[in-house]
Amino acid sequence: MQTPGKQKLRDALMLIYERRVRRSLPPDRIPRHIGVIIDGNRRWARSAGNPVSHGHEAGANKITEFLHWCDEVGVKVVTVWMLSTDNLTRPADELEPLLKIIEQAVDELTAIGRWRIHPVGALDLLPSATAETLKRAETATQDVDGMLVNVAVGYGGRRELADAVRSLLLEEAAQGISIEELAERVDVEHIARHLYTKGQPDPDLVIRTSGEQRLGGFLLWQSALSEFYFCEALWPDFRHVDFLRAVRSYAQRERRFGT
Repeated sequence: MQTPGKQKLRDALMLIYERRVRRSLPPDRIPRHIGVIIDGNRRWARSAGNPVSHGHEAGANKITEFLHWCDEVGVKVVTVWMLSTDNLTRPADELEPLLKIIEQAVDELTAIGRWRIHPVGALDLLPSATAETLKRAETATQDVDGMLVNVAVGYGGRRELADAVRSLLLEEAAQGISIEELAERVDVEHIARHLYTKGQPDPDLVIRTSGEQRLGGFLLWQSALSEFYFCEALWPDFRHVDFLRAVRSYAQRERRFGT
């Protein structure tokens, strides 16, 4: 068992190390856009013998902390994947509390008043109360001059692409463009203008916690040229030093952009 004295020493050494890593980050190598897949909430709760809702609550609390870290180093856009379309098939006794936790978390982010909130996902698949919370957050923060936070709820990469193509077809049809004409001229830029994140820079860095090394459908189109960082820590245990290491790893890489 670790004594209080040893714990204080460890904390002091960690703080010194964090400051060293922070100072090593070149200002011109900070990612503009970070995407984060928050994974491991359920495992975190179960490992302590607690209901999974405890893990979701701890994970929601970590989001605000994470956003402050991003803001401090100069990140301009953050996309936080809170709930996938696949998650919507979870049992009601888990899904309903999770949706309430998400609603509360979004309300708290809105109340901070520091960031612009932008929902990304299929809002039509969500319960009306959750969808309204997300829309209300976007409206309430639309004039905030701060970091843009994409809250991905009811999000799936394949669904986003299907929605983008559907939106493109409807827009072109409304202008009297035939399918044949559209097939001749459509390109990647046409589709990009109909994504949930239209007008935003693609993520430079995607972080996933819990040791899983896969995207799982996160920002499939946008992350084609992103750098990835996989961390063993479960999301509620993700620390400031873990974040700084992720950013340092990104800064040390030579990005090739597919070449």
